[in-house]
Amino acid sequence: MVSWLDRAIASVAPRTATRRVLARQAFEGLARSYEGAARGRRTDGWHAPGSSADSEIGRAGALLRDRMRDLVRNNPHAAKAVSVLVNNIVGAGIMPRAASGDAALDREVDRLFEIWARGCDADSQLDFYGLQTLACREMVEAGEVLVRRRPRRPGDGIMPPVQLQLLEADFLDATRNGALGAGQAVQGIEFDALGRRRAYWLFGAHPGDATLSLTGGLTSRAVPASEIAHVYEKQRTQARGVPWGAPVIRALRDLDDYEVAEIVRKKTEACVTAIVFGDEEAQQGIAPAVVDADGNRVERFEPGLIAYARGGKDIRFNQPAATGGYGEYKRASLQTISAGFRVPYELLTGDLSQVNYSSIRAGLVEFRRMIDAVQWQLFIPMFCAPVWRWFTEAAWAAGRIPTPDVPVEWSPPKFEAVDPQKDAMADLLAIRSGTMTLAEAIARQGRNPDAVLAEIAATNAKLDELGLVLDSDPRRVTKTGSAQASAPADPATEPDDTASSSEAVDDETPGDGA
Repeated sequence: MVSWLDRAIASVAPRTATRRVLARQAFEGLARSYEGAARGRRTDGWHAPGSSADSEIGRAGALLRDRMRDLVRNNPHAAKAVSVLVNNIVGAGIMPRAASGDAALDREVDRLFEIWARGCDADSQLDFYGLQTLACREMVEAGEVLVRRRPRRPGDGIMPPVQLQLLEADFLDATRNGALGAGQAVQGIEFDALGRRRAYWLFGAHPGDATLSLTGGLTSRAVPASEIAHVYEKQRTQARGVPWGAPVIRALRDLDDYEVAEIVRKKTEACVTAIVFGDEEAQQGIAPAVVDADGNRVERFEPGLIAYARGGKDIRFNQPAATGGYGEYKRASLQTISAGFRVPYELLTGDLSQVNYSSIRAGLVEFRRMIDAVQWQLFIPMFCAPVWRWFTEAAWAAGRIPTPDVPVEWSPPKFEAVDPQKDAMADLLAIRSGTMTLAEAIARQGRNPDAVLAEIAATNAKLDELGLVLDSDPRRVTKTGSAQASAPADPATEPDDTASSSEAVDDETPGDGA
């Protein structure tokens, strides 16, 4: 902004006045910088320490876990948010499929894994996919989970002889900090001089167990990092994780308190009472002595109460005032909570009253992208990959497979379609255009493509043997239900129906089928 002084200088020295104005503008631009970093009345009391992620988690991690677990136990919205995330990340299970390129080896590895998966739990309660669900639940609720490899003897009846033990984050001895040998320890995790994880210091029992002192669990010991899979979300370069609902722990607690206060207020509003006053008390404004049948003073009112003052002749009713706004406040609070958990509001609450097909589909697209990222960048590398490596190493050591290094492909559970027909037509177009393979489409459904194709071949062979022709058999029947023309012996004489087939697909495919 040009001041009167600048104008005065400009009248005698325009060049000097110009340099003055430009210099002041440049200074103001530097001084403004980031509004979020400004200091003043609006930012007083904003404490933003520059400590490392490990320092912050070290101070608050245990309390965050305890509070989040308490909320999941007692708050239905926290419990639902955890359930929604686990159901979408793991669902029925993330399935492996050996992909060495050797068909015989792949079949044998898949067969071994199917048998091993049923008894891989060290607690003998869950199968491999149940352990996935429990591990994912701990990762979301407590922020992290430890999976420990437990080698077994050949006579234990486990083949390959290895099992998995899931340990809560509390098993880590967080008091192990500072220099340790040639490396250092950070909240129970030991690193070597190059910053690689070397060991985990674990208690013998859960620190919150009442029998801890009797089992010697107060003492921690180092377990090699090669025996542990540590599953957590890395938001910074931290060594440990925090509960996914940490940003909205206070919001969940405040909503609980608000609902209790709302219930008390509604009960008060519904508390219609009547008091019978005496003439003198009513006229002179004397505070009446309200007593019950036994002569005791009444200090607590209940709905439908009729109390009598001494010498009462006139009856009066209270007039409770009803107030609204409960629904609006709760909806706004739940929207905040759903954002903190990264879960769509509709999935958190089950409230579909304000959505239509397009809006719910658009909202789920972003959520599914997040779930894909968690599956492929977090859960599969941190949980599934180490477990597969332990399995193949144990199978090789037991002499069941010729190599300990067997490549694998993982198939996460499919997302249920909002409109199955549109999604199926979109897959059909992708396969016909060559942008997606049939095996990929089957794997997206959460199934093993080799097993599905073998099942289709076996079914077709049985139908042919029995002389049955089903409407669902594309070898015999077209999409419109007509019988397929027999294939000519000479491919050169085969009629070209590509255009008509493409047109049929285009006609039946909605514009927004993606």
